[in-house]
Amino acid sequence: MPFCTHCGSQVTAADLFCASCGTRQPSHGRASSEFLSNISPRTASILCYIPVVGWIACIVVLAAQRFRDQRSVRFHAFQGLYLFVAWLILDWGLMPFFFFDTKSYIRFGFTGIMKAVIFGAWIFMLIKTSQNDDYHLPIFGELADRSLAEQK
Repeated sequence: MPFCTHCGSQVTAADLFCASCGTRQPSHGRASSEFLSNISPRTASILCYIPVVGWIACIVVLAAQRFRDQRSVRFHAFQGLYLFVAWLILDWGLMPFFFFDTKSYIRFGFTGIMKAVIFGAWIFMLIKTSQNDDYHLPIFGELADRSLAEQK
């Protein structure tokens, strides 16, 4: 059982403040380690494919010490991150080129179809990872495998 850093009274590991003197106790990274310890590898993999915002989960998974040795989870994090990069390339890279086109059906047709394909891939991968299936998307899976191989 830990003790207060100011007065020496006994405190529990979950106490933020000492009950005797009220001094704030150091956290030692409890919140982040408890948060990640409650997430299963399957759930972490699924979170990487949430459309548009899954990149946040990808970065957390890739940075977390807990998933450092779990190849499958890291694969899904890389693959989800590459899907988001493709989304950004379409949204920020190609969309401005079609912006000045007077025919809006061309502008929204091409980029809209490509965005729908990426969005569909996110949904497809949500389903596959929820079924514990390590599915490799054609281009993105190869990139994710290469990224995993470079880290070893």
